[in-house]
Amino acid sequence: MQLEELKGIGKTTIKYLNELGIYDVLDLISYYPFRYEIIENTDLHTLKDGDKIVVGGIVENVPTVVHFNRKLNKMNFHLNTGEFIANVTIFNRAFLKTKINIGNAVTIIGKYDKKHSTITASDIKFGLIEKTLIEPIYHSSFKLNSSKISKIIKLAINKVKPLDYLPDHLISKYHFIDKSSAVKIVHTPQDKPSLKKALTRLKYEELFMYMMKISYLKKSKKQCDGISRNVSYNEIIKIVESLPFKLTDDQLKSVKNIYDDLVSSNRMNRLLQGDVGSGKTIVAFIALYINYLSGYQGALMAPTEILASQHFANFQKLFPNIKVILLTGKLKTKEKKEAKELIKNGKANIIIGTHALISEDVTYNNLGLVITDEQHRFGVAQRGNLKNKGLTPDILYMSATPIPRTYALTLYGDMDISSIRTMPNGRKPVKTYVKSNKEIKDVLYMMLDQIKMHHQIYVIAPLIEESDKIDLEDVYKLEEKMKRAFGKICNVGMMHGKMTNTEKEEIMNEFKQNKIQILISTTVIEVGVDVANATMIVIFDSYRFGLSALHQLRGRVGRNDIDSYCILISDKETKRLEILTKTNDGFKISEEDFKLRGGGDLFGLRQSGDMNFKLADIKQDYDMLLKAKEDSELFLKSPEFQSTKYKYIKEKVISSGHLD
Repeated sequence: MQLEELKGIGKTTIKYLNELGIYDVLDLISYYPFRYEIIENTDLHTLKDGDKIVVGGIVENVPTVVHFNRKLNKMNFHLNTGEFIANVTIFNRAFLKTKINIGNAVTIIGKYDKKHSTITASDIKFGLIEKTLIEPIYHSSFKLNSSKISKIIKLAINKVKPLDYLPDHLISKYHFIDKSSAVKIVHTPQDKPSLKKALTRLKYEELFMYMMKISYLKKSKKQCDGISRNVSYNEIIKIVESLPFKLTDDQLKSVKNIYDDLVSSNRMNRLLQGDVGSGKTIVAFIALYINYLSGYQGALMAPTEILASQHFANFQKLFPNIKVILLTGKLKTKEKKEAKELIKNGKANIIIGTHALISEDVTYNNLGLVITDEQHRFGVAQRGNLKNKGLTPDILYMSATPIPRTYALTLYGDMDISSIRTMPNGRKPVKTYVKSNKEIKDVLYMMLDQIKMHHQIYVIAPLIEESDKIDLEDVYKLEEKMKRAFGKICNVGMMHGKMTNTEKEEIMNEFKQNKIQILISTTVIEVGVDVANATMIVIFDSYRFGLSALHQLRGRVGRNDIDSYCILISDKETKRLEILTKTNDGFKISEEDFKLRGGGDLFGLRQSGDMNFKLADIKQDYDMLLKAKEDSELFLKSPEFQSTKYKYIKEKVISSGHLD
């Protein structure tokens, strides 16, 4: 049913609804409230000055209206509550004057001034409230307020029947009410118990369908014909034992997971996650080696040229007998042409680079494995372009942002996950301190100690340049201060996001070569960049960052067996920041961050389409999510999923193509 068919809805209103993403009546009735206003009569005997008040009474006099200008007016009248006479003041409601007559019963919602027996009202409702009122509040626009949206939805509520995406056995199992009733109740709630039942019913359906899509994606990827490799695990053990360092148990377990995937006929779709400095890169290199032994090309895509160059140099050092090439945007035209020719004719065994790897003019000979480092930095389309360069290459994603189990279940639910929680031997935990701006002198002395030991320091500012609106340290101010403090004894450099890639790379290389001892930077310091001599990071206005982001920044130091330090400078939210002083475990930190901030924007990014729920919340509804996951997996395996009865559920799951 179209919006035009609703009586009393004109073209202008339809235009405003379209702007809110509402295009038909089904969209309209599934445009759920984001919260509810609970209105109950206040107990007048416990009322204190400044309290919010909801009180009914009888109008005692004709309202008076004062106009201050064309846009501002004030209306006053007396209300007899039965307990006392209150003076009611309400702004910009002069149009209600004709409806407020002496003897009328009204209910006032507002703030109570006990001394003057005055209520400054925010709303007036006609009639007395006999029971609890529950008012739905909708995300609205300047052109279409919540009250208007509610009225339009009430016009449509009985016009269409929404499709029920839960199979009958689950409705019986959980004693759910039918979907039509649930939709009606969430828009026109009468009491709290029935509203809770309706919300539970609709939330569960959202979570069930989301997990159905994830489970189906995982199942379909597993069934996809992959490359079957004939490689002995003993050969892999030999290369592991020949490395100049010993792998941790978690690294060895991850290698075995990947080996099992690569030798099976199913296509690998795995996430390798681990804390900063936990040694994910060597596991990825071994995956490339397994793939190489099978005669296939392998590609590793990094988000920056600095990181790609670092991977290239490290791979060459560890595997000198394998032909590895670097492909980035900075290469000269002749070098690019030669690299692309080596890829095309199959002489390049391993290709490491940036997004240049997915350029249209790059043709692979027999691509068998695709690895993306810091995979959240690439868009879905970019990752898709790379994996589509081969026929059915195996896919390995890497992430240095440990993800809470709750979040991973949804964000990466269609992947298998390997986690590296243990750190390599010899790594010392970074000592972390929270300091106020008044303690800056102490911080400068701590920095001086590191400089005297010929160590290097990162200094992080949250802004690129000074803002009139926010008083925060910026890179230019910090550069000036650091040069004033340390300019005579060491070199101070600066790097930020507005610089070109070439400029950033030059600065970073100077820092790596210890030509710069103090590097002032914004958060453009890349995850994975390894400068072993950097032993301190000082983060100004650290309250501006999430815990996980701070932990990532902290991971730039402590890359060796030398004592390293992270100084968080802040006058705000110090209790939250203290969490970082107690643990270096990124998994624990991400769990705390999740509890504090929820899943919406946990890592300073929001993946398009991820967890786009209308009602459900994976943090609050986690137990329900687990049930939905289990039920969806069982339903996918059942004959019911294939039956004509639930054809529309199957079509909804399959036609998605992505998680919406």
